[in-house]
Amino acid sequence: MSIRVLLADDQALLRGTFRLLIDSCADMEVVGEAACGQEAVDLARTHRPDIVLMDIRMPGTDGLAATATICDDPELATTRVLILTMFETDEYVAKALRVGASGFLGKYVTADALLAGIRTVASGEALLSPGATRALINRFLTAPAPGRLLAPPERLEELTPREREVTVLAAEGKSNDEIAQKLFLSVLTVRSHVQRALTKLGARDRAQLVVIAYQSGLVRPASSAN
Repeated sequence: MSIRVLLADDQALLRGTFRLLIDSCADMEVVGEAACGQEAVDLARTHRPDIVLMDIRMPGTDGLAATATICDDPELATTRVLILTMFETDEYVAKALRVGASGFLGKYVTADALLAGIRTVASGEALLSPGATRALINRFLTAPAPGRLLAPPERLEELTPREREVTVLAAEGKSNDEIAQKLFLSVLTVRSHVQRALTKLGARDRAQLVVIAYQSGLVRPASSAN
């Protein structure tokens, strides 16, 4: 089945470029284009895309508000938001991750990286580069966010010791393959632990698992770990 993509960006030329690139792939298609956040929400509810490629800074309803609305809509539980940004350490990106975005890409990403990113997020993985994620965590993700704590602390108590261990490693940016090697487990077993942690913590996907791990104190930024 094709990965169904909704484009949300106020620059028509950029949307057109992305459409040509995405529609050239046999495994994905563009189902709609939005020039503002509200239009992105409306089209997401109409087309139920797998991925919304979302710019943050748009006129009217911006991408941040649109991301929050889409991620909070139970009818769009299978729709993932992939943020487009000029700067990977933009504060708005951190806010987007808090409200449910599954990852982010720089606007001047290569064609291959864009397509790979869409496929990664569509598969249920987070798209968070280790360097950029570290910068975001240190600057924004551990800061208090009134009213937007993704999981109450008591939920962590529901995790088994192994699930906590896997969650910590996932939050540090390690892939399932890397976690499996470190813990001498099969990749399938690691995937199962991650999925159970997601369910117990009420996390939408791996990106939210990272945010929860840092917000709860389960993992601390490297600069404050000593």
